[in-house]
Amino acid sequence: MNRQAYVLLMLTTLMWGGNAVAGKLAVGHVSPMLLTAARWGFACVGLSLIGWRQLAKDWAVVRAHMPTLAGLGIVGFSAFNIALYSALNYTTAVNVSIEQAGIPMLIFAANFIFFRLRVSAGQIVGFFLSLAGIALTASNGDPLQLLRLDVNAGDALMLLAITVYAGYTVALRFRPQIHWQSFMIVLSASACLFTIPFAVIEYWTGATVWPSTQGWGVIAYTAIFPSLLAQIFYVRGVELIGPNRAGLFINLVPVFGTLLAIVVIGEPFRPYHGAALALVMGGIWLAEWSGRKMG
Repeated sequence: MNRQAYVLLMLTTLMWGGNAVAGKLAVGHVSPMLLTAARWGFACVGLSLIGWRQLAKDWAVVRAHMPTLAGLGIVGFSAFNIALYSALNYTTAVNVSIEQAGIPMLIFAANFIFFRLRVSAGQIVGFFLSLAGIALTASNGDPLQLLRLDVNAGDALMLLAITVYAGYTVALRFRPQIHWQSFMIVLSASACLFTIPFAVIEYWTGATVWPSTQGWGVIAYTAIFPSLLAQIFYVRGVELIGPNRAGLFINLVPVFGTLLAIVVIGEPFRPYHGAALALVMGGIWLAEWSGRKMG
């Protein structure tokens, strides 16, 4: 049973890691707003085919909490991916993958600030280690660039993206207790509907890139794998080994994303990338180890 869970969770994080690479492959083949709208539109259709009966059962609860659910979909699914895909027009998939690793530390910080969750010295040290790794990546190995506010536009957008997703994750504490299928259908529908006006603006400003063959391949990948199969696999993995152990696998997303960017796209891996990845992953490990001891 554990082996099945490990395989499912490894595949989940591999698919999520591939999202950054897919976004990089989309550049010049499908524009960010169109990609985001199409991704969540197709994902919503696929999820609805699987879970429409469950959604019908949950509809009374869904309707009562629609503003909360729509807000979660807009922030976590739409705004995050718009920022991520836009960032990849200006920076590398390796940078984006490493910067995503800062999400757990931002979640930790937000929970402390807004909900006064108890923290340990190890968690604080882990937070600053991860922060140093993100700063090293965003500054392309020269942290003094941050003091000069000389940051690549793509890295700045990605820092905004991880802040948005951390906020989404913290806000999940307010989600209603409904089946994951109903939850995903409503959030993906909200994300698609929210993105459509931005796709229209993208068109009217002449920035739309209609999907090429490669663009359609990226849309298909992002809709089927990170949006649909990864969610199903992750839920099953949580059922098999529990949320605490399953959640640790999410730390593999930046590792897989970095490796895929190097292997699939052929992006260079600089020494500062290695140092940044070690700082970020070491910080996450220290924070989680310290948190388990404190618990």
